[in-house]
Amino acid sequence: MLPHRATQITWQDYQEADYIIGMDEWNMKNLHRMLKGDPDGKVYKLLEFAGSHRDIADPWYTGNFDATYDDVLEGCTAFLKYLRENKEI
Repeated sequence: MLPHRATQITWQDYQEADYIIGMDEWNMKNLHRMLKGDPDGKVYKLLEFAGSHRDIADPWYTGNFDATYDDVLEGCTAFLKYLRENKEI
């Protein structure tokens, strides 16, 4: 596996990204705070692409990794469909 580590998002990250995707409402609030809003409309909650406003289930608190997997799969599948329909891939 490649070594990974989390880093805090920067304004440069925002400028370079096409999409910035949060998993839950807490992520979204923090992203908007750190980025001073979303002037270019790049910040989305993953399940928005699936037509839902709910959060991704957090297995740290729920212990239910299957529910988290299902949520992420649903969101990523819908995001891919969105990209295809908008001819971005």
